Amino acid sequence: MAERYQRNYSTVRPTAADIDQGLRAYMLRVYNIMGLGLTITGLVAWFTAQSPALLNAIYGTPLMWVVMLAPLGFVIFLSARINKMSASAAQTTFWIYSAVMGLSLSFIFLAYTGTSVARVFFITAAAFGSLSLYGYTTRKSLTGWGSFLFMGLIGIIIASVVNIFFASPALSFAISIIGVLVFAGLTAYDTQAIKQMYYAGDGHEVGTKKAVMGALRLYLDFINLFLMLLRLLGNRS
Repeated sequence: MAERYQRNYSTVRPTAADIDQGLRAYMLRVYNIMGLGLTITGLVAWFTAQSPALLNAIYGTPLMWVVMLAPLGFVIFLSARINKMSASAAQTTFWIYSAVMGLSLSFIFLAYTGTSVARVFFITAAAFGSLSLYGYTTRKSLTGWGSFLFMGLIGIIIASVVNIFFASPALSFAISIIGVLVFAGLTAYDTQAIKQMYYAGDGHEVGTKKAVMGALRLYLDFINLFLMLLRLLGNRS
């Protein structure tokens, strides 16, 4: 009886190889969702920038504030409600959020040359990929980075608000430099945290919702790293 129980148990218990394979599939799902979100954002931003009528409707009216603040509202909503949403609803919300973010970022095609936008995008992609790979493969715990990076993020937000009134080029440059460092660190930190969220026993529904939240975190890291680098390296139109 004991031998039969042991044989049955061993067929159900996941092996290390099964866990590794499941983790790779989970991380691939995270990157796929994030990548599709970035694609939607880029396409919406580009097509919006090509339409003077749409640009005037957004930036020439109070609708501008709705477009600028809506992405923050989506992040708060998705973070607060995802546990009560279905996996398909969570993914749909993320796609809509990505499109709205594209509307709010359409200005970069007016403020910077298309060549510099493309160049900085590929620089960001290379840096992001390297940092995320480090976060995924390192055996060193990055948990201790969390408080430091959060403080840096709060500092960036406060300094950015202050600089709205002072419009200081020196402060803007400092914000961009610190921002690159903070979001570079967050890319590695969040990748490791997302990896640690994986659990082999999660069903498809729970696993997909975890992947959506992981994709959202990495998406925000990528977008903010891109914008900080664009401010440093982009050529103004």
